[in-house]
Amino acid sequence: MVDGQGGGIGKIIVSKLKKELGEGIEVIALGTNAMATAAMLKAGADQGATGENAIVQTVENVDVVVGCLGIILAHSMLGELTPKMAEAIAKCRARKLLLPVNRCRVDIIGVQHEPLPSMINHILTAIRDLMNL
Repeated sequence: MVDGQGGGIGKIIVSKLKKELGEGIEVIALGTNAMATAAMLKAGADQGATGENAIVQTVENVDVVVGCLGIILAHSMLGELTPKMAEAIAKCRARKLLLPVNRCRVDIIGVQHEPLPSMINHILTAIRDLMNL
């Protein structure tokens, strides 16, 4: 899970993943800042790391990257998401499950706007499908 700023969305997703998938999944909290990482760790992430190098190195070794659309857009999250982070996430081999949260002024045409809890449920379903659970 990659998140920034206060880690609020990451915290919700990590909590739901751990509650619904339990020990069948290892969640690594990757924060653009220490506050985001701490929020995801508090929500139950198994491991956590903070900053550009942690994100760049870790996404190469995971199966799925989860986050908001902004994690593949350089300078998003009020500048917290660096170009190196965005490039590493976009080009890694992991499957990317991205929430189309429109805080970075990018509209994905054809995507229906849904409440955040509904989108998070879609992510949980997608992860179950990927893990054949």
